[in-house]
Amino acid sequence: MVAIYKELHSKGLNIVGVSLDKDAEHWKEAIAADGLTWTHVSNLKFWDEPIAKQYNVESIPATFILDASGKVVAQDLRGPELRAKIIELLAK
Repeated sequence: MVAIYKELHSKGLNIVGVSLDKDAEHWKEAIAADGLTWTHVSNLKFWDEPIAKQYNVESIPATFILDASGKVVAQDLRGPELRAKIIELLAK
């Protein structure tokens, strides 16, 4: 995700990371250690995270690609498939 973000953020890609952590300090340390520069949110409620419940997240990591209107257009893609779908959507 870091490489995809660095490559495509200037072309319009935005990422919002939703954490299922329970400990704010460990969560923030992991963000810094991994060099994650996009927006991060968490209610520190582990599996009771309201956003995870809204999107029916049952395992992590989970990815959701939303279009400009907020509609989920792809889910749980990884690697080259994820990158290709993002490029396709940014081209529209």
